[in-house]
Amino acid sequence: MTTTPTAVPALVKGEVRHARFHPLKHSFRYRAHQWLVDVDEPDVAPRWLRGLVSFQARDHVGDPDATLGDNIRAFIAAQDVAWSAHRVVMLANARVLGYVFDPLSVYWCYADDGRLEGVVAEVHNTYGERHGYVVEVDDHGAARTDKTFYVSPFFGVFGDYRLKFVNDGGKLGAYVTLHQDGQVVFTGSFTGTALPITARRIIGVAVTQPLMPQRTAALIRLHGAWLWLRQLPVVRRLPHAEQPAAR
Repeated sequence: MTTTPTAVPALVKGEVRHARFHPLKHSFRYRAHQWLVDVDEPDVAPRWLRGLVSFQARDHVGDPDATLGDNIRAFIAAQDVAWSAHRVVMLANARVLGYVFDPLSVYWCYADDGRLEGVVAEVHNTYGERHGYVVEVDDHGAARTDKTFYVSPFFGVFGDYRLKFVNDGGKLGAYVTLHQDGQVVFTGSFTGTALPITARRIIGVAVTQPLMPQRTAALIRLHGAWLWLRQLPVVRRLPHAEQPAAR
């Protein structure tokens, strides 16, 4: 399947959806926005608006004193993956007023001939930990990988993820389906449409969808409390083993 990568940088306006199926059913959806940037050129806002939109190495894998581009390439190499990652495009939440929380940052990695080599799905939990799933995708952007990282306190670290990533002509999407014990227990997605970044649009989403990373973190905790109050069993969190070049 032939796709046309979306022009960057871009504001991606869309929707987040989550659904839990077992042992307790629960779902929600909300309007959201993210940003699509080239990791080698992450400054997408004029200086006077960077308090509303900025991307910093310390918020993602690697050395906080290095660059986003150098860090993601070092991380890929440390996982013994032979991608050149000549060009890397990231879909992520921005740092807003000094704060960021991004449950899933997606990196599309391209060779120098424009061929998609694969995707890094960088997952962050609410305990300050991170894990990068380095996956090769098929012609439809789909992949499978074992679940090896503690995210929700209500799901054990086992089973497998079915993933799909879309970056095609202004349409963006990241889809996650968790299978455990032979059944689908969770689905989550962000889908949206890319728009060129302008100062007016930066201010516009700051007004209509304010404090997106703060809101994301608050909603995760709110829904977690809802599940806990319904006596959904909590899975004990074990010590996290950092991946090479993750910090």
